[in-house]
Amino acid sequence: MNKSEVIQRIRDIGVIPVVRASSADEAIRVVEAIKAGGVSLLEITMTVPGAVQVIEQLTKRFGDEATVGAGTVLDPETARACIDAGAKFIVSPALNLDTIACCRELDVPVMPGALTPTEIVTAWNAGADFVKVFPCGAMGGASYIKSLKAPLPQIELVPTGGVTLATAASFIEAGAAAIGVGADLVDVRAIRAGQPEKVVEAARAYVEAVRTARMRSVPGAIATG
Repeated sequence: MNKSEVIQRIRDIGVIPVVRASSADEAIRVVEAIKAGGVSLLEITMTVPGAVQVIEQLTKRFGDEATVGAGTVLDPETARACIDAGAKFIVSPALNLDTIACCRELDVPVMPGALTPTEIVTAWNAGADFVKVFPCGAMGGASYIKSLKAPLPQIELVPTGGVTLATAASFIEAGAAAIGVGADLVDVRAIRAGQPEKVVEAARAYVEAVRTARMRSVPGAIATG
């Protein structure tokens, strides 16, 4: 997939599961469950042991059936290693201009983290494809996204932190391009308990929540089940 195709897939799916796990095997099993639930977009964080190798394994296993990105990327060196392993997009909890420049050079979508309007505009002007608003829940959640989108409608925001199934629709209706979801979807405890169906069901529920919220946001649209 090229850069524009990856960006469009992020927009289309609208849910980015943030995968944190205690082992590579656990990460792979939770990814399989998420994918079975209809979310073919996955962010493997650098806190996963052997994260770069996990990205490589997943990209080889799923090919274009899943868009695997790297998360918690703090510097351009790590970004380059992840991209070499097959990562199709790069996400960071913070703003590092060198990382943005590296991703632009390699023609890979980048989603730096920012919180204040100044940081968000700085990230966008530096060439970010999306801006991860983190930790969004600490700033008021969906109401903060709505406040940001009023003066900054051109910036594609991805709130992360405080996103749950109960709040997912409100973030989309507030103008979020997509949402980043952690433990509420990426339930490693269910995987450890041999209950991957819980993750599958959660993924399906998030897909439906985003779809319905987008339908409600379009004037005259009628959501169908």
